[in-house]
Amino acid sequence: MKVTILGNNSALPAFGRHPTAQAVSVYGDIILIDCGEGTQIQMQRYGLRWRNVHHIFISHLHGDHYFGLPGLINSMSLLGRTAPLHLYAPAPLQPILESILTVADTVLCYPFYFHPLPEEGTALLVDDPSFSVTSFLVEHRIQCHGFLVERKTRGRKLLPDKCREYEIPAAYYEILKQGADYERRDGFLVKNEWVTEDGPAHKKYAYCADTLFTESFLPAIMNADTIYHECTYLEKDADKAAARFHSTASQAAKVAKMANAKQLLLGHFSSKYKDLELFREEACSIFPNAVVSTEGIAYEI
Repeated sequence: MKVTILGNNSALPAFGRHPTAQAVSVYGDIILIDCGEGTQIQMQRYGLRWRNVHHIFISHLHGDHYFGLPGLINSMSLLGRTAPLHLYAPAPLQPILESILTVADTVLCYPFYFHPLPEEGTALLVDDPSFSVTSFLVEHRIQCHGFLVERKTRGRKLLPDKCREYEIPAAYYEILKQGADYERRDGFLVKNEWVTEDGPAHKKYAYCADTLFTESFLPAIMNADTIYHECTYLEKDADKAAARFHSTASQAAKVAKMANAKQLLLGHFSSKYKDLELFREEACSIFPNAVVSTEGIAYEI
């Protein structure tokens, strides 16, 4: 499970940084979270295939989080997509997209499903065999959501050579993955640990979108392996952060610490800052495993 940062700046692109977008890869599937301007170009640049994207999540309707979406949706159609695409976003986005497609006389060549995000509380949006996605409310100027992506375990990992050595039929492999032993016809009991090893562990990634510093969504992100938290400003500009419903680097670090997270990715930087080293220093003074996110880097969860 990895997250590739496609854009980590705030409202304005600056210093080579782009508006918000990121791709979470789970067992080969790509979950796209937010889609600022230039997202499809960034996907091409970093080798992310749109054919692997089946779910897109938009946190809120400030332009730097969704202005790249109409272009991406249209490009997928032009390139002959046939697989269904599911979009989860605030309800007002649906008529906006419909209007754009209508005035251009565009008919998508693939099934497109719009799922409005709930206006209250947390909600399980996707429950796939490999992963789940849950939304939670953050505190911004308009309705805004964070997303918790959880990679499910697929059971134990088979050791094929050992399975053949102990003469275990392939039809029994799925049962071995669940931790069972195998008894051969001659009565010999093959212990599970002889032919398997620990598989991928359950993982949790929390995307905390544009928000004031708040403890309100802590229950939704507790014990996450990695948290991405916006830090538009440094602490010296905390008054601006509060006035604009954003957070500082130290506030993002406090959230990660309170949530008992293992790793913090910092992002959504204001275009007023060119050098981001101070963000790292400020956050690390509170939460040592804080990283200034870099576009194009795939961070292991």
